[in-house]
Amino acid sequence: MDLDDPVCFCFHVSKRKIVNYIRVHQPRRASQVSACGGAGTGCGWCVPYLERYFRELTTRGELTPDELTPQEYARGRQEHIRAGKGTPPPGAEPAEAL
Repeated sequence: MDLDDPVCFCFHVSKRKIVNYIRVHQPRRASQVSACGGAGTGCGWCVPYLERYFRELTTRGELTPDELTPQEYARGRQEHIRAGKGTPPPGAEPAEAL
């Protein structure tokens, strides 16, 4: 995934915003990344990615490239929601639209 691809579909937060937030605000815990536009507080699909970005940026200062394409990432969210593992908040981009 590129920096301008969305990581949090529920609140339209890009990977670039998350990376910049972690670098500038230096949160002490991964859960504090949610202050970046609400990322991770909707359906929950992006939480493992937010945690990984936090861990990598705070320990190594750089990210390992994502193994998923943006399309695969979006399909993963669709499956996550269809499996009942999370519900997008009102007004969020529905899984079917991705």
